[in-house]
Order: sequence, then structure tokens, then C-alpha cells
Amino acid sequence: MPASPSTARAINDRLALRLLQQEGPLTAGQLKQLTGLSRPTVADLVERLTASGLLTVVGEAGEQRRGPNAKLYGIVADRAHLAALDVRTEGVSVVVSDLVGRVLAEASLPIGGDTGTGPAVEQAVALVERVAKEAGADRLHTVGIGAPGLIDPSTGELRDSSGLPEWHRRLVAALQERLPEARVSVENETNLAALAEQRDGAAQDRDTFVLLWLDHGTGAAVVLDGTLRRGASGGTGEIGFLPVPGTTALPSATDCDGGFHSLAGAAAIAELAREHGLTVEGPAHEPVAAGVVRAAVGLVSGVGGVAGAAVSGSGGVAGAAVSGASGMAQAAVSGDVGRAEAPPGQSSRNPSAARFLDALADRLAVGVASVVAILDPGCLVLGGEVGQAGGDELAARVAERVRRMSPLLTEVRASALGGSAVLRGALLTARDRAQDELFAPPGRWSAR
Repeated sequence: MPASPSTARAINDRLALRLLQQEGPLTAGQLKQLTGLSRPTVADLVERLTASGLLTVVGEAGEQRRGPNAKLYGIVADRAHLAALDVRTEGVSVVVSDLVGRVLAEASLPIGGDTGTGPAVEQAVALVERVAKEAGADRLHTVGIGAPGLIDPSTGELRDSSGLPEWHRRLVAALQERLPEARVSVENETNLAALAEQRDGAAQDRDTFVLLWLDHGTGAAVVLDGTLRRGASGGTGEIGFLPVPGTTALPSATDCDGGFHSLAGAAAIAELAREHGLTVEGPAHEPVAAGVVRAAVGLVSGVGGVAGAAVSGSGGVAGAAVSGASGMAQAAVSGDVGRAEAPPGQSSRNPSAARFLDALADRLAVGVASVVAILDPGCLVLGGEVGQAGGDELAARVAERVRRMSPLLTEVRASALGGSAVLRGALLTARDRAQDELFAPPGRWSAR
């Protein structure tokens, strides 16, 4: 059954707006070429979208730069302002952008574990308001939040968890109360990271893949046939609870200690480094884990300054200054540089660093092989700060072990975005939601 004229117009409008969002300003002729629509149809939609306040002339194209065919049309970027939040156990980061995703202002704020729930919520909300003001946003149209923990599929809210600060759950309601005109939504941080890696990072060519999140904790996001899978209770990807060999106990319904988290969490990675003669100074949380992995990769590859790590290839010392979400942690790594000949298959540049990366790859491969056996994703991205710090060096080690453990061909890739993927994913979801509403058929555009 053919579409009605109004439906056809709506489809054409959304197609043109999506192209303008992806490609930037275009002439009517370029829109005709990219959409395949007739010249009169393009002229009508340009007039309609301009009248609605979504399009405007932003310049001219062509050598002569004059005449109606030279007009460049672009989305009115300040029609709506968006905010994205990356909520961690130790703080929050905020970005405010315009409708096309251009970042206008951003800031981060550490929130200590001894901060009460009320003060923590107030600090986070005040940060959002301050960044919005710095961005020149009188009001926010949409707010996207990435947070650790399970999202209740029936309510879209964070589920209560004894392992996470109470202010995380309170923050969503507080933002909605303080910003009554904004559309506020929350999503699991790993799911958002997967979205960002698929749109802008390591999985751009994949409709099916799994992201293994390696930061303070562990998690996984599952994308099958282009769709993010959440599960019946929102718990798809809670790989930290996966029972695995090599731990001293089994996980419980309320504690992932004894599960895969005990092998691949940040504290476990730091302890593994110590066991291999790489000393770690500083608190054993995500920035330190990423720092020691980054430094070890630098020592093995002989490339100094990898991803911000200052690595020495002589004298038995490698230092790494690593900043995480709070920007306050440091890791110092030292090992027996060039002290002995490496076993076959290991780099002779630094046996301790090579053995550490091999042992870490052994651990990660246990979780990866389990995921591969169930889902057969064909591609797995080592995400988060640790995954990015390990780069191709760690990814290749994991891939080699998975090949030995599974008959299912699986490509292992390093994250291209690291920890920033959560904030990027939150901004992408906020932008998509705002555009879905604002790019709606005529008569449904919001006046907000």
C-alpha cells in the first residue's frame, strides 16, 4: 500500500535532515543527488523545514557563490541543546552540545566516597547547570546519562544495587525535577560505550559484536544484527558475575567477587602486575590498571610515550603518569628491563612486562571464549581505559588464545575510544532522541 502524501513528506524530511546531520551543510542540488528525490520535492522540503525553524541558509557554494542553487542549507544547531553525563563511583563528567553534536562546554567533578547522598546529588546537578550556562544554553532539551549498574527494562530506571552509591539513582530524579522541560534518560555505561564504538570507534564496520568493558569493573555489551540486547531483566552482559576457573570462590547474587571480575577488574590487574615484578604505586583502581598495562605495552614494544605513558627502556624503570575520570591517580611501574632473554614468542625487550601481558591475556581469554561460545559475535572489542591502553599488543595476545580455545572465528580489537566512549555514547543517544522528536512530521514539532 503506497504511503500517503503526508507520510511521504515526513519520510523525505527525515531523510534530508539525517543527511544534513551526517554530511553538514548541503545545497538543494546536493540534497537531490543524495536523496534521489526530484527537484520540486527537494524544493518543497527545504521550504517546509526552513519554515519550521529546523533549516537555515548558512552560506553559499560554487565558484560564483551566487544564485539560489548556490545556497548552503544547514540544521539550526541551537534549536536544541543537549547534555551528556558519565556517572562513575568517584565522580561525574558532563558535556553540553548543540543539536548537531558540537561540544560547547564540558567539565568533570570528583565526588568522594564519604560525600553524603544529598550533597553528592546537589554537586552533580549544579555541575550540569554550570556547564549548560557556560555553553550558552538557556534550557536543555535532552539529557543522556551513562551509569554503572542494571537498567530496569520496564521503567528505564537504575535498579537498586548495594555495590553502587545511592546518589546515582537519586541523580536522575533530581535532574528531572530541576530541569522539568528536559527529557532525561539513563543507560548502562557499557551499552553506551558499545554504541559509541559502533558509531565512531573500533566497531564501525560491524552490525554484530561484543564490547568487553575493562575499567574499574568489568562488563559486556552485546550488539546483534545492529540491535543492542538488554535481556529480560536488563542484565545482558553482566560478565563480572561469570563463574570462571582461577578464582578462590564463586560469585553470589549480590557480589561478583569470585567471578570474572576477580580476574579482570582493575584491582586484580594491578595485583597481577605486582606478581610479575611490576610494582604499582598509588590506589589500585581504574587509572592505575590502565597505566600499568599501557606502560607494559610500551616496554614490550619499545615505543615510549604510548597513550600518555612515559616509558623508559633502560635502567630498569618505567614511569607512567595516568589520569582517569578523577584526574588524580598515578601509577609508577618498574621491571627488569632487558635483564634476561625472553622465552620463545615473548618480546626480549622486557620479559617481566611480556609475561604480565601474557598472563593478563590468559585471564581475559577465559571470559572472551565463554562469550564467543554462546554468542559467536565474530568480533570482540576490548573496551574501556584498560582495553585502549592494551592496544593491538594485548588484543593480539587475547585473539591468539581464543583461537586455541574456540573453533569460532573471532576478531579481537582494541577500543578506539577508551573511557571516553561512555560520554560519547550518552551524547549520541541524547542527540538521537532530540532529533527523533524535532525531526517528526509537520504538526508534531515541539515548540519547546
